[in-house]
Formats: sequence, C-alpha cells, structure tokens
Amino acid sequence: MSAILWFWHTIFGTLFGKDQGISWVLAVFFLVFTLRVLLLKPALSQIRAGRKMQKFAPQMQKIREKYKNDRQKMMQEMQKMQSEQGVNPLGGCLPALVQIPVFLSLFHVLRSFKPDEDSNFVFGKEGVTSFINADIFGAKLSNTITQSEQRLEEFGTSRPEMIAVGIPLMIIASVATFFTMRMSMKRQSDAAMANPQSAMMGKVMMYLAPIGALVSGWFLPMAVLFYWLANNVWTLGQQHFLTNKVDREEQRQKERDLEAKKEAPRPKPGQKPDRSGESATAVEGTVVEDPVSGASENGTRSGGGSGKQGGASGAGEKKSGSGAKAGSAGKSNGTPGGKPSGGSKSGAKSTGGSSGKKGPQQKGRSGKQSATQRSQKKRR
Repeated sequence: MSAILWFWHTIFGTLFGKDQGISWVLAVFFLVFTLRVLLLKPALSQIRAGRKMQKFAPQMQKIREKYKNDRQKMMQEMQKMQSEQGVNPLGGCLPALVQIPVFLSLFHVLRSFKPDEDSNFVFGKEGVTSFINADIFGAKLSNTITQSEQRLEEFGTSRPEMIAVGIPLMIIASVATFFTMRMSMKRQSDAAMANPQSAMMGKVMMYLAPIGALVSGWFLPMAVLFYWLANNVWTLGQQHFLTNKVDREEQRQKERDLEAKKEAPRPKPGQKPDRSGESATAVEGTVVEDPVSGASENGTRSGGGSGKQGGASGAGEKKSGSGAKAGSAGKSNGTPGGKPSGGSKSGAKSTGGSSGKKGPQQKGRSGKQSATQRSQKKRR
C-alpha cells in the first residue's frame, strides 16, 4: 500500500507540490481507484454469481426445509446444487474480502507517519515530513478528531479544525454508503426478498452501515476518511455500471433464446401431424370380414414374421379354407341361379399371428354351413 501511495504522490506532488494536502488526498483517492480497477473482474463475477444464486433461491429454501434437522446433509445438497449451477459463493465474496487487508494496511501506513520517524516503509525522511506538513483547511491527514489537544498541537492543528473537515467527510461517506446499500436492495429479486431473514438483514445493513461510517469517523485518521469517501463513491458508480452491464447481458441472452425458438421448425397452419408410424401399427391388428363368405380376413400385409406367427397363419388358412367351401356350397343351393360365390381371401392374404386366432371362429361357421347342407339334401 505504501508503494502505491508513494507512486501517486510522486505524480500529483509534481503537479501541485509535494507538501500540499491536495497532492496527498489525490494520492489516497487514486490508491483506492487502482485497487478497485484490479478488482473489477472479481466484482463482475460477484454480481453474476449473485444473479445465479437468486434464480435458484427457491430450490435452496426447499433444501433447507427438507434437511433442517440434518445440517451436514443440508450443506452437502447445497454444495451439490451450487456446483451443478456453476456458482462459487466464495468467489462472490472476494472483492469484499480483499478490501479488508487493504484497509488495515493503509490504516497502519497512515498511522506510522510520525514527526519523530525517519522513514515509513518506502517513504524516506522527506516523504514523512511532507505528509506531516500537509493539511486540508488546517486539518492534518494523519490525526483523528478524538486525539488529545496536546497530540494535535504537536502536528500543528486543533480539534475545531479537525471537526470542520472531518464531519462533512463522514456525512458524505455515510450518504454514499446508504445509496450503495439501497441500490443493492433494489437489484435483488423478488425470490430473495421473499425470505424474511434476507429482507430483514438487508434493511438492517442499509441503515447500520451509514451509521457505522458516522461513528467510526471520529476515531480514524483524516486520510482514512478520504479513503472511505473515495471507496464508497467508487462503489456507488461501479455498482451502477456493472449491474447495468449484467442487465444488458441477460436481455441479450433472452433475445437470443427467443430468436432460437422462432427459428425452430413449426408445422404449417392446417397441417395434420404425421402419424404414419401409428397407422402402420394399427393396420397390423385390423380384421376384415369377407362380405360373401362371412369369413374374417386379417388386414396385415407384412411379409415378415416369426416362426410361431407363420405356423398359426398356416393353421388359420386351412380352417378358413374349409369354411369358405362350405359357405359357397350352401349359398349356391339356397339362391336362384345357383351361382357359387367366391372363396374367402383370408387364406391368401393373412400372414400375421392374428389369422391363427381366427381359426376357431371360422371353424364354427363352417360347421353351421355343413349342417344346412345336410338338411337340404334330406329335403331333396
């Protein structure tokens, strides 16, 4: 942190003067901007991961309710779902986690600028003296509002001067924090806000974080307040930019999905669905009755079949053939002209297994026809 701060102070010190407060304030601001630019990609991944988490939040809630008594199983199922969805919760927390050591390191560097010190990490004696002499409207950058009057006098400042600069900084930082939290709440989905715990936690943080900025500002060095202000302002702008970017990505994805559905082949208006497979299956089981002989004919015209079907077909042909002869004789004796009728077609066309099943029925008919023939012979 001291190296990045030294780099930017060298640039702005050349423009405005090394001992000027504006040079150190801009160096702190661009220290924040440098770190946040390096974290842009993780921040974008954080927003995308948050959107994915919001989409399957109802499924996560079901897992919590299902395994509420088995916490180990609950964690396993949740991790399984997160891996299937390609979401890494730790990746979403990376930007916030990185800022913690950055803040602590900067706080330690700024606190180490003391009048009796000859160096401060990469800063030499000249750099330490430059920071000690720099001020913003009389407020020294390395001092806090709550320091004793004696300590403030050692740095060449006073409490009223510290308060005059510190309180406006705290208010601006607090307002920026509030709007950042408010924007984050608005971006959350209805499914996430339906959870009472999440909704309550979001509302609490929306007001607790700004209050924390107001309270902690009294105990932080003035340069750290500038860091906090720059960080919150950057976060507000970055959140607006990145969330709009993710919204555009999701909108483009929806448009691509819609175009893919439109380009998919659809049946023309009035076109009947193709049921050729169903028709072929239905024909195989159709039975046709001969209008002359009364014998049944299997509508199956397929030439293939198993050995059992072929055997049954042969038996059916013999039985249906005998029935057809009897029927023809009976009809020729009972009708004027004595014209014999044509035989049954079942023996010629039936090759499927159903013809074998029709054998008993055909046999019964042939039996009735032979009895009629005998009675006619007796009358003669």
